[in-house]
Amino acid sequence: MTNNIQKSVFQGRSVLAEKDFTGAELEYLVDFGLHLKALKKAGIPHHYLEGKNLALIFEKSSTRTRSAFTTAAIDLGAHPEYLGKGDIQFGKKESTADTAKVLGRMYDGIEFRGFKQSDVEILAKESGVPVWNGLTDEWHPTQMLADFMTIKENFGKLQGITLTYMGDGRNNMANSYLVAGAIVGLNVHIVSPKSLFPAQEIQDIANEAAAKSGAKLLITDDLDEGLKGSNIVCTDVWVSMGEDNWAERIKLLHPYQVNMAALKKTGTPDDELIFMHCLPAFHNTETEYGKEIEQKYGLTEMEVTDEVFTSKYGRQFDEAENRMHSIKAMMAATLGNLFIPTV
Repeated sequence: MTNNIQKSVFQGRSVLAEKDFTGAELEYLVDFGLHLKALKKAGIPHHYLEGKNLALIFEKSSTRTRSAFTTAAIDLGAHPEYLGKGDIQFGKKESTADTAKVLGRMYDGIEFRGFKQSDVEILAKESGVPVWNGLTDEWHPTQMLADFMTIKENFGKLQGITLTYMGDGRNNMANSYLVAGAIVGLNVHIVSPKSLFPAQEIQDIANEAAAKSGAKLLITDDLDEGLKGSNIVCTDVWVSMGEDNWAERIKLLHPYQVNMAALKKTGTPDDELIFMHCLPAFHNTETEYGKEIEQKYGLTEMEVTDEVFTSKYGRQFDEAENRMHSIKAMMAATLGNLFIPTV
């Protein structure tokens, strides 16, 4: 008896960076995430990964990524196993390649959240199972799927919508917004100091994609130019995990804080404007970091003001919830033996 199971365009693939996917593929995952969200709200089971074992590797800690992968795996019928930085050490006692070969024989899929993009790429190459990038210093694809879900929930589409990212234009969020937006046809503005503009390599990838999709890209240090006509204003922390250059970043990025004055610069009607943040956000002093920054630098708010964060524009908690639904879609599509026509 021949095996007539048709392999989908996603089955067995890893999700390492947005640049590896077409606009249609990314939008399919977004729409699948919206579908799975509706199923969960309706209480309809969807155990596409029944009996699968998943390794969740975390060099960097995370509230949303860990919670999202864990709940998504369980909803899909899989068993997630958390491996923290104390449980697994890439390149210290065992090479990343050797670790990948071991894990690939024990697990059906692997999530990695850490520092080096090369580590997640080695995992994908050597493990023989789908590997999902939960964040590296270069890319954050699972966040983009959640953010695009949030945008589509609010605007009904991605194409022709304009997103302005303010802050560190050289980090993984800026890279991902610029490239993923260009691929799907979302207009993306990066507003940051010139010294933190995206690397030329990232700009080249985005420009090539935008030429195909029709997305309009803008990289500028001018707030008026960058915010004009935007539907979404978003930002990220000024100092990424593993860094400690607070004084330098505060001086450089304080002019790029998302506040009500920045939102007004968009000129966009209230019902066509939202704010997003991948979280955590330093919008008050109710954290140890917040108190420390206030004591050292006199700031009670950093990348976003509390006024904006708690306003009617805020969609950051919808965005956070959508991490679970979009991750579920990604894992089901790449590991679930689903019939997915060519997209």
